Amino acid sequence: MANDADEKIDLGGDEEGGDADSKKKKGNAALLAALLPNLLKFVAIGLGMLILIVTISVITFSILNKGGTSQSIVTDDDAYVGTRPQYSMFSALPVIRAMTKDPSPYSVVVELVLGYDLNNATAATELTSRLVELQDFVRNYFSSKYNADLQPDKEEQLKQDLIEKLNRRLNTAKVRAVFFKQLSTMEM
Repeated sequence: MANDADEKIDLGGDEEGGDADSKKKKGNAALLAALLPNLLKFVAIGLGMLILIVTISVITFSILNKGGTSQSIVTDDDAYVGTRPQYSMFSALPVIRAMTKDPSPYSVVVELVLGYDLNNATAATELTSRLVELQDFVRNYFSSKYNADLQPDKEEQLKQDLIEKLNRRLNTAKVRAVFFKQLSTMEM
């Protein structure tokens, strides 16, 4: 009987061992079965949120674009110029007086400042050393003009023309801008 009991115990032990493996497998399957709905729930929530965000973005952008029409308005107005470059200023030229080329001459009084590249020591030196020549050039330049050429609506043309002609006369210095402190004409 003892042997029968031992055999039963041994047999029972083997059966319990087999049951343990199948219980572990059943336990893992049950755990996976319990986690799968939660995992699927989180994936579904994530996809739902992604769809919601994309939909809201598309609607918002279509409202902002007003159906694809551009909201940018391009004008030819010079109100927005952007950042302007900085220049060193040469203001040593004195007030220059000249007479226009008109049949009945006008008196021209001009005071100008020349802008050149920032921190260009050679330009400053050249402009200073050629001060009398620059003064003579500016006087001759305005003497060759008619009163109609010196009106406020033509100032930009005058400035550009002066820049080009001055740069042809100078060796190393380059004038980048001309500013009028005073430009006036008066009939004689």
